[in-house]
Amino acid sequence: MNKVEIKDGVYWVGAIDWNLRDFHGYATPRGTTYNAYIVKDSKTALVDTVKAGFFDELQSRIDAITDPGDIDYVIVNHVEPDHTGSLSRVMEVVPDATVVATRKGAEELPMYYDCDGWEIQTVKTGDTISLGGKTLSFIETPMLHWPDNMVTYIPEDHLLLSNDAFGQHIASSKRYADEDSEILEAAATYYANILMPFSPLITKTLQKIGGMGIEIDMIAPSHGMIWRNSGVGDILDAYRGWSSGKSNDTTIVVYDTMWGSTEKMVSAIAQGIIDAGFEVKVYHLGKSEWSEIIREILEAKIILVGSPTINNGMFPSVGGFLTYLRGLRPKGKVGSAFGSYGWAGGAVKAIAGELEKTGVTVVDPLSVKFVPSTDDLAACAELAEKVVDAAEMQER
Repeated sequence: MNKVEIKDGVYWVGAIDWNLRDFHGYATPRGTTYNAYIVKDSKTALVDTVKAGFFDELQSRIDAITDPGDIDYVIVNHVEPDHTGSLSRVMEVVPDATVVATRKGAEELPMYYDCDGWEIQTVKTGDTISLGGKTLSFIETPMLHWPDNMVTYIPEDHLLLSNDAFGQHIASSKRYADEDSEILEAAATYYANILMPFSPLITKTLQKIGGMGIEIDMIAPSHGMIWRNSGVGDILDAYRGWSSGKSNDTTIVVYDTMWGSTEKMVSAIAQGIIDAGFEVKVYHLGKSEWSEIIREILEAKIILVGSPTINNGMFPSVGGFLTYLRGLRPKGKVGSAFGSYGWAGGAVKAIAGELEKTGVTVVDPLSVKFVPSTDDLAACAELAEKVVDAAEMQER
């Protein structure tokens, strides 16, 4: 098996999951990787492991580089099982290695694994381990995205082993981000569906790391491809923008329909958005992946959600999507609710309530009885103009 050396003495030893199509409800059509790294010097460290079921691939890659018995440290940047699922098997091979984790990580590990006999060393921001000519320096990043998270920095190599930060769900035989023309799009989808709720913390963490004065010319995450050269600046800039809520003049219209009345409203609203000078993207929930819609919402100013009323409430697809959206808590959005009903409404009020709970500024929800009339469609165009005006006002 070929060695994948990303820096002098630092090797990628991860596993490729070509077949993963769902990650916590987030569609992953390109699969993923579980990245782990060997840092070899006078002493040797394994940084992270791989998901259970992929241990043999991890071991084969390690065997091509070093005798596994030479591993002195196993660094656990994050306890989640996609990174530690093979940890017990690793420790069977290297029982004398020291496991390194944050205090929270050390508390969580026994909740997943039988750690009897393991030597576990806890570290905090600023702590270091010398491997000889290389140093492992640790930076705690709590709630990005679990309480135990940390990243590992190797100052001699200007290399940040960032765990879940800066990742993407991509299975590829290539290892570097500059080898994939769609890498930033994949990174945005990953951020939107996993890290968006933690945006305020991400802003603070980026400022904290920037304030430490460390030089970074490579970022090696735990999923997807490795950032190097100018790609490091690209992904750092992207994270600064996403975490601050930076948005563009785009409206996302999300809906489902029963007999086509709500869909007629969508057409009138979309044209109204275009006439007001904003870009619009329309997604039918029965025909679109939630995770792709969320990626578009990440950088949009406006979210509009439509549904017919069924049993005095929203269409199930709309309710499910709004539950997913509420957990991700997008920042600084303006929006509204719209939809048709028959003899008793309910969907539009419920949608507006969910959007408000999500933190969206809701503008003049619109309900239409049965099939929208010419006047109703004109009201849809007016709603579009109102939300664009509100978004522009909010930005001032």
